[in-house]
Amino acid sequence: MDLLELINFYLIPGIVLGSIYALGAVGITLIFAILRYAHLAHGDLATLGAFIALAVVTSLGISPLVALPFAIIATGAVAIGIDKVFYEHLRERPKIVTVMASLGIALMVRSVVQVVWGVDTQTYTRGIVRPEDYFGLRIRDREIYTVLAMVALVGVLQLFLTRSKWGKAMRAMSDNPNLALLSGIDNKKVVMLTWGIAGGLCAASGFFLGLNTELKSMMGWHMLLPMFAAAILGGVGRVEGAVLGGLIVGIAEEMSVLFIPSEYKAAMAFAILLFMLLVRPTGLLKGKVL
Repeated sequence: MDLLELINFYLIPGIVLGSIYALGAVGITLIFAILRYAHLAHGDLATLGAFIALAVVTSLGISPLVALPFAIIATGAVAIGIDKVFYEHLRERPKIVTVMASLGIALMVRSVVQVVWGVDTQTYTRGIVRPEDYFGLRIRDREIYTVLAMVALVGVLQLFLTRSKWGKAMRAMSDNPNLALLSGIDNKKVVMLTWGIAGGLCAASGFFLGLNTELKSMMGWHMLLPMFAAAILGGVGRVEGAVLGGLIVGIAEEMSVLFIPSEYKAAMAFAILLFMLLVRPTGLLKGKVL
């Protein structure tokens, strides 16, 4: 195998997959930083966002990329609604109660997807998409869109967190919730904003996974472990850490096919997760301990 084959068949797919994981991991890291618990329904929210985009594509007959903003807004609204209905009254309870509740929400969201859209595999577009040749690098347009969208969404989020009033309020809640409340920050609005952003990122993550592969009702559940591994690897609570972790996990999964059967490549995410929890629980960029 020469270098170009390694890049075309392993590195580029790894970067694309890592970008998808990064989008989901950023949402996980935001939720833990603000609310202090692991959200197990994150993957199924990503599935819901992907199928909402499919519904927009089929009903309006528009391009999948044009349908993405609709899916982001709708999934963000669903995430806020789930928090209001199911999680809000559990705020003062031990966090493990909310974590277990989120597992129930995951099953509920998945069931809704299966009832509305069925369990069969679906796609946004029909036909074979051939890659373009860029000086020997074979890249599909959808792969370029995935990486660029990840960079754009994370860049906008970083600007929001560092420059805007509410972004600074979210960072204050992440660093010291009690001091933030004493400073007059509206806790309910920060939580609502957090869920809206996390839900939107879920939709983007599920959408790009469906765009580059296929849409399945279980796709988000299979993404959950790699997304958590990415968040923990980079450092929980660090947006840039989630991006770094996502890219590392995605590339590691694709590269592992060189040594192990492809059916077991998901084990790489578990191995990375276990290794980081044992060796450096704060992650590469020294985040919070999950």
